[in-house]
Formats: sequence, C-alpha cells, structure tokens
Amino acid sequence: MSMRFRIMINLGLLAGIIPAPSALAQEPPARAAGDIVTLTDITYTKVGEAELKLDITGPKEGGPYPAVLVIHGGAWRGGNKKDCQIIMPDLARHGYVAVSPQYRFCPKERFPAQLDDVKEAVRWVKSHAKEHRVDPNRLGAMGFSAGGHLALMLGLTGPSDGLEGAGPDAEGKSDTKILAVVNFFGPTDLAADDIPARSRPLVADFLGATAKEKPELAAKASPLTFVSSGDAAILTFQGTKDPLVPHTQATKLADAMTAAGVPGRVELLLGASHGWGEPELSRTKAETFAFLDRYLKAAGR
Repeated sequence: MSMRFRIMINLGLLAGIIPAPSALAQEPPARAAGDIVTLTDITYTKVGEAELKLDITGPKEGGPYPAVLVIHGGAWRGGNKKDCQIIMPDLARHGYVAVSPQYRFCPKERFPAQLDDVKEAVRWVKSHAKEHRVDPNRLGAMGFSAGGHLALMLGLTGPSDGLEGAGPDAEGKSDTKILAVVNFFGPTDLAADDIPARSRPLVADFLGATAKEKPELAAKASPLTFVSSGDAAILTFQGTKDPLVPHTQATKLADAMTAAGVPGRVELLLGASHGWGEPELSRTKAETFAFLDRYLKAAGR
C-alpha cells in the first residue's frame, strides 16, 4: 500500500482519536455519499443557560435504522463533537444513524456531568427516533479514550445505579438502555493503582479529587464497578504499550465480563500505543462494524 494511514493522537490521557479520511474509505460503501444526510448543532438539552448540541449523520431515506452514539475523546476536558464527522458518514453508509453529542468538560464540570449529558443524548435520540429514522430499541455507543469510558458507562449503568443524570427527563428515569458498546482504549477502573502517574492529575480533574482522596467516587466513575448480567455487549480494543491507559484496565474488564456473562470481546493489540495505524486500523474498523451488525442490526430480527 503506497499510503500509510494513521490514527492521530490528541492531548493527554484519554485523548480523542479519529482515523484519517482515506482509511475510512477503504471498504466499498453500502450507500453513496449523496444518499446520506448530516444535520449539525441540534440542541438536545439545556444545562442552566447553556445549550448542549449534537450532530446527526444517517441514510437519507428508508429505515428505521439502528443508531450509534459516537463520543469524542479529549481527557473529559476537550475535543469536539465535529471531530466525529470523519467516521459518522462511514457509519451512515453502513446503515446506521450516527449521533455525536457535545458534553460538558472538566475541570469546570466534574463527574457525573459528562455521563449525565450523554445519557440525555440517548433520551433525546429515543424521543426523536421517528423524526430521524431511528429504531429506538436498537441503540449502541462507541467512543475513543475518554469517549470510550463514557460509552462503557452508558452500556453498564441503569436506574438502580443512581447515575441517570440531572436533566429534565432524569427524574422519571426514562430509558437510557443501549445494546452494544465499542470501546477504543477507554479506562475501566479509575481507582486502580495501575493508572500511570502522568494520567492521575487528569483523572483528579475529572473527579474533583484524587482516587485516593475519594475512593468511593472513583469507583462510582469506573465502568468496572457496574459490570453485571444483562449489560450491553462490549467490544474493547486496547494496546499493550499504551502509556496512558494500561492494558491491565482491559484485562480486568474481560475478567468481569466473563464472570457476569456479558457478551463481547476484549482484544489486546500487542505493541500498540494509545492509537494505531495500518494494518490494524482497517482490521479493527472492520471488526467494529461486524460487532455492531451482530448486536444492533440483528437485534429483534
């Protein structure tokens, strides 16, 4: 192959990554570019005076289609929903409605603000499903790094966990259930000793305290805490030489999924860092679509 494709790594722990546009075009699309439509900056909730917005890319006609929340990374403190437009058209061409929500950033806003926001985005998608040709019973999420962490929290928490948010729909505990999660190297245990020293200040900004200062809060913000039977299926990709999120975070998730009977797979990429290039980029991308097809397209069919 004459051109090398790379996933670009942004700042700090849990930085967002998005494949280069060329890499996303390698598979023959199920739909041509003219058969998809993108809507941007749709307000999905208000927090105080601030409006939180999302972008949607999906097939122009037909449906209803399964939907996937695509959650950007950036250490819970940065990144942009528009970064996800690089991959969202590819999802649409494969028969999904892709939704990328904005969420509040730390250190100004601490956990669980970010989870509150993406849960509100799920509620919004379900309540506007008909308008956007979405099947509200076939929702999933994928995310990169911090976005992977939030996607896992979506797939693993429910009303009994006390994390349904503070938005206008939260009091009634409206449904935020999703069926599938694809996690690209998001952390699973924020209280663990294996969090690298360079990453701990960023986790502290997210929590508002160090994990040692508030271990119960760190556990509450950790996907590993909530793994149980009946959770969303999970596909996790993790590099064994990731200097920011150690691969032991993924193996602990694998053990918990096995014990609880949660379907899916945790895959270690030997020698990979916090992101990877070809040939693993194309392979993990293809595995992502195969996984989503299995647990979203086939759901209820």
